[in-house]
Amino acid sequence: MKNKVIAGIMAALVMQGVAAEQGMNEMWGESTVKLRAENAERGQLFNDGNYAMFIHWGLYSQLGNQVGDKTYYGIGEWIMNPRMAGIPIPEYKKLAGTFNPQQFDAKFIAKLAKDAGMKYIVITSKHHDGFAMYDSKACDFNIVNSTPWKKDPMKELAAACRAEGLGFGFYYSHNQDWTFPGGGRGPTVDENGNPATFEDYFTKKCLPQVEEITSNYGPIELVWFDTPGKMPKKYVQQLVDVVRKNQPNALVSGRAGHGLGDYQSLGDMEVPHKNVKGMWEAVDTTNDSWAYAWYDEYWKTPKEILRRLIACVGRGGTYMLNIGPRGDGSVPERAARALRESGEWIRTYPQVVYAAEPSPWEHALPWGDATVKGSKLYLSVFEWPTAGKLYLPGLKTKIIAANLLKKDQSNPLEFSESNGWTILELPPVAPEKLVSVIEIDLAGTPRVDATFGIDPNIGTEILAEFASVDGAELSHKRWMEKFGEWKSVHHVHNWTPEGKAIFDVDVLRPGDYVVSLTYSGEGRLVWGVDVEGGEHIQNEQNSSHNYQEFPIGWINFPEPGKYKVSVSSLEGDCKTSSLKSIRFSPVQ
Repeated sequence: MKNKVIAGIMAALVMQGVAAEQGMNEMWGESTVKLRAENAERGQLFNDGNYAMFIHWGLYSQLGNQVGDKTYYGIGEWIMNPRMAGIPIPEYKKLAGTFNPQQFDAKFIAKLAKDAGMKYIVITSKHHDGFAMYDSKACDFNIVNSTPWKKDPMKELAAACRAEGLGFGFYYSHNQDWTFPGGGRGPTVDENGNPATFEDYFTKKCLPQVEEITSNYGPIELVWFDTPGKMPKKYVQQLVDVVRKNQPNALVSGRAGHGLGDYQSLGDMEVPHKNVKGMWEAVDTTNDSWAYAWYDEYWKTPKEILRRLIACVGRGGTYMLNIGPRGDGSVPERAARALRESGEWIRTYPQVVYAAEPSPWEHALPWGDATVKGSKLYLSVFEWPTAGKLYLPGLKTKIIAANLLKKDQSNPLEFSESNGWTILELPPVAPEKLVSVIEIDLAGTPRVDATFGIDPNIGTEILAEFASVDGAELSHKRWMEKFGEWKSVHHVHNWTPEGKAIFDVDVLRPGDYVVSLTYSGEGRLVWGVDVEGGEHIQNEQNSSHNYQEFPIGWINFPEPGKYKVSVSSLEGDCKTSSLKSIRFSPVQ
């Protein structure tokens, strides 16, 4: 079992108060990096499985982001909110009268998750719209009482998960409830016009519903609370106590708030670039929306799913990937296909993902990523080297053997060492269509020099978050492309005239390299790049509102070894200069 479980609470990762979309980030609340592990079973599936299915499904799914003749672009589960269509509560509740998901098939979904290589499913029992997707006695606004379908899909899905050997859990929006009096962002008066308080909502609906979902569906693995906002700690504690009482082996998500969750949940759609200590998950979705949106066909390919999954495992965490069934209950075919194809790869190479330790480099490598099991190092090669050599920087532990895997075959590879690098001899053609795997047997636990190695074959991008900064500021920012579609970047900004972002690099092959910078800003900007004790280059390029890569020039490394390379914002509107990364590409 990987060493993710640590004591104590780390600082919240989610930044609050984003001006562009005020309230979204702050709703995520605190994240924790701890696990109160009373026994070895609690958290085992989360900790070792590393891959799960998230499902967003509700009344909003039958709208598919279209209200009347208008399409609203963004995350579908927020469609009734004023930030989207602003559907009045009475009109939204009428949707339940036409909600009849005849195509819902719990066995199909559980089998899809199993085929995808996922180890458990977490589904929305109640989202912010307040509609319960199960047979709730605490509120009539639910799928059994309010719809012509009159079935409890959660009973069916819980049973289907057990039949497939999968874990099962619930998402529950504990603070926000847009349709119940007193709920977060909900009506402030009851049906009789009397003032309604959060206490009313909590005691009449929230607490009883958490009792229901933790009592009526058999053993569950996880209760995924969401968006605590300013919910007082005493209420969160009561909810956590209910989970502990009814499901002692279940985990509570970090978004419960007030540090009362068991693990850290990163921001929506955020896959980290450097290793994160403790026990954590990244939550992502198969396209751009969590709930079904009729127009959204931007599906992650099987290769991209694997890239993001292995990145999470390689950084030390768990990946939970969402699907959004249609209003009729069916799963979009292209999402299902991508999940099955990536799942077939996982079944072939389970050792890369399950119960795997994070990469000793603590970041991705130019051609792919690495995970660890004991004294075995697994290299997942996404970009197959055309030159027939794979360069591995900084590995200090002695190699016993290296093998190229293909299904149940294992082909030995020749390797050599030079200036602290390991060079693996590869065939000219990748053995796998998606990701090829190299297994390296080591004489012990892998130890590495994590300095970024500049690959002699392919371009090496180093993100700004790995720089040391002097006379500028390094920070994390988030923004939305569409409503609820979060993007994020660690960037260097607020440059002073002497400001520098300094990158430590390790060069194996001396010579000329093309240097490019990815940045945003306003107008034409002049950037400088310096090798400590060596060349200086600078160039002016136009900038963009978003991040694009621009070439700066050639730079020379005269001999193998370690170098410091600094980037400076020299001229133009330097207040807007925002550096995301630097790239070194060998001159061929």
